Amino acid sequence: MVAVSSQWRYSHNYRHHVFSNVLGMDDDLGFGVMRVTRDQPWRPQYLLQPLQNLLLAATFEWGIAVHDVDLERTRAATAAEKATQARALVGKIARQTVKDYVIFPALSRSRWRRTLVATVAANLLRNLWAYVVIFCGHFPDGAEKFTADVLEHESRAEWYLRQMLGAANFKAGPLLAFSSGNLCYQIEHHLFPDLPSNRYAQIAVRVRALCDKYDLPYTTGSLVHQYLLTLRTIHKLALPDRFLAATCDDAPETASERKFGTGARLVGPTVGRRGGLRTALQDRARQHRR
Repeated sequence: MVAVSSQWRYSHNYRHHVFSNVLGMDDDLGFGVMRVTRDQPWRPQYLLQPLQNLLLAATFEWGIAVHDVDLERTRAATAAEKATQARALVGKIARQTVKDYVIFPALSRSRWRRTLVATVAANLLRNLWAYVVIFCGHFPDGAEKFTADVLEHESRAEWYLRQMLGAANFKAGPLLAFSSGNLCYQIEHHLFPDLPSNRYAQIAVRVRALCDKYDLPYTTGSLVHQYLLTLRTIHKLALPDRFLAATCDDAPETASERKFGTGARLVGPTVGRRGGLRTALQDRARQHRR
């Protein structure tokens, strides 16, 4: 197992509730909306997190919109700018709602009920599918979390490392990849956000080879597996930490550089030499299970 490196410092330098991954700052859904890491302090409202998760899944388009507006409000310099952001969101929701549930059904005249039901069903299915794809790309075990302060002195190499550690893939054939917009390759999407998504599969082979070469984790699994891990985290972390068995450092849904503190071995038993982050994590997990 390796000693703590600057790589690991970036893999979990998380002590606030801001989630930032792609590009300079891609503010993905998560912290502040729901508790998805034990480093995020528990609050009584998180007891409702399982129900909140269902509501968020059904209204995912507006959940993302609210999240984005909240981030813009935190960056706004004045109260007037914050109010403008909120009004813009309310206006957008109102226009979309009137179009989907008033104008389109009205255009169908006597078949307005059928059109209304079809629109509700289509929007619900789209929201549920987008929610599953996005959550499986960010919240399974192994997808790390970061604060904005890591950007202050981040090198280009560390930027790439952060993108890779902060995302997760799910395995998909051609049809599933197409239906997810190729976001089954979330790691590659984070690493190369300007690359056409139909190239992700080709790039993924090279990215994974580099992870193997430098002994870095490459988080992936089946869609069902990744989503079940996400659900486990959401439901577990709705509870106060005193009801949870593992510590903040050893819980599967989060990680901390403190697990590589005093007493950590520098040589992994499987490689016989100084290893990388992936070997360190595997070796530490084995020690914890003993």
